[in-house]
Amino acid sequence: MLVLSHLSKTFNPGTVNEKKALRQLDLTLAEGDFVTIVGSNGAGKSTLFNAIAGAFFVDEGSICLAGEDITFLPEYKRSRQIGRLFQDPMRGTAPHMTIEENLSLAYLRTSRKQSAFFSRPTRKDRQFFAQQLSRLGMGLEDRMRQPVGLLSGGQRQALTLLMATIVPPKLLLLDEHTAALDPATAEKVLTITKQVVADSKITTLMVTHNMSHALELGNRTIMMDNGRIVLDLSGEERSGMTVPGLLELFKQNAGKNLDNDRILLS
Repeated sequence: MLVLSHLSKTFNPGTVNEKKALRQLDLTLAEGDFVTIVGSNGAGKSTLFNAIAGAFFVDEGSICLAGEDITFLPEYKRSRQIGRLFQDPMRGTAPHMTIEENLSLAYLRTSRKQSAFFSRPTRKDRQFFAQQLSRLGMGLEDRMRQPVGLLSGGQRQALTLLMATIVPPKLLLLDEHTAALDPATAEKVLTITKQVVADSKITTLMVTHNMSHALELGNRTIMMDNGRIVLDLSGEERSGMTVPGLLELFKQNAGKNLDNDRILLS
């Protein structure tokens, strides 16, 4: 489903602020893979997501999604095939628009007909939106005419997840999407995430700072350091792995200890 070949990206080249964010990175995901990503600050996780989503073009390498080379495809065109959630619940929605209006925009984003963006949702569309909202178990199906800005962080993040997957994307990018939520709400959003991804069999990449989640969720775990993948676990090796074992493997492969306090304290 996703093939990244020799991706490299350097910011501010030739200056004192030069930063090599990605270094000849290779990664292949099969259809339906759910891959968790762990790494210290500056390891290149968000840069990797931005490269895949098209926030910028890479300096070297190629990005293929479902057999199509999207290396130089604009970000707005990639958004028809790629869903993304951010750490900040305020991103990904329009706060002054209603829940129904936000869902309408998300529903129409995959349309290739320009006229679709000037149409209004039908009664059938509204029934579909309500049905999808009911899956979240938050009662949002009864508040479709309310502005999204009135929702709590957890409700908003769950809505953003629904918006990103209401038309199942080929690839879903989850960039620490529960990190800004309180523990109870984070667990609920994570449960909804697992359900939505499993139901639609969406190929998913998820950045997390929680080592236990990294080993429990999905079918594969990768660890990044200094713009490259230093560890890639799946199958029996992953199923029998513990958090201390994962940290030790990272040390062996990266040549240093994982120094992210937020990850270690989690």
